[in-house]
Amino acid sequence: MASRLVLVLGDLFIPDRAIDIPAKFKKLLTPGKIGQILCLGNLTSPSVYNFLRQLAPDLQLVKGDFDIPLTSSAGGAQQGGDVGGAAPASAGFPIPTALSKVVTHGNLRIGFTHGDSIIPPGDPDALLIAARQMDVDVLCWGGTCRFEAYEMEGKFFVNPGSATGAVSWIDEGFVGGSGDEGTDGDEEGNTPSFVLMDVQGEVLVLYVYQLKRDGQGNENVAVEKVSFRKGSPGTQ
Repeated sequence: MASRLVLVLGDLFIPDRAIDIPAKFKKLLTPGKIGQILCLGNLTSPSVYNFLRQLAPDLQLVKGDFDIPLTSSAGGAQQGGDVGGAAPASAGFPIPTALSKVVTHGNLRIGFTHGDSIIPPGDPDALLIAARQMDVDVLCWGGTCRFEAYEMEGKFFVNPGSATGAVSWIDEGFVGGSGDEGTDGDEEGNTPSFVLMDVQGEVLVLYVYQLKRDGQGNENVAVEKVSFRKGSPGTQ
């Protein structure tokens, strides 16, 4: 069962916008439970790259809008060739070059991209066009640093948000003009989040993990579940 789990995360921005993946997230993410990782760009920390590779050797990367070459004095050269769609950096860490990629799990084609090439950013119609061009049932995208999931015209769209709660420059005031969406009142950034996908045939079960803060400032991981069935008229 564990081999079906696909971790989707992105927009980490370590160390320029965040120090690290939250410790409460790291405790949940342990080796042996995840079969594949889809990283939607802006993976800029060698230590986080190594952490993800320990979780699952099948780490798939696409190019973000603020990617920088990952460098390390050791340990990367042997691993760099295993990551599809990436060119090896001088010290062995991969530099993503692919803007988008497609993987297949069960009977579902899952596409993923950072989303900076989607104009306007996060626009549902633009995302639908991209999903049709990629011929996918599920499209994962990033760039906004806020979680979002919905179904449109028989396709499922997922934005895992930022695993570190990093700031997005396209997110004016971090609230997008709506007042409090995606921030839970935290003025210092967005709500840290990632998703896990469990695919069985034509059914995808999405587990959404968000690090939320209560009125006393205590942080707790909230988990929600969303289901998508290929060919179904709606999401459950």
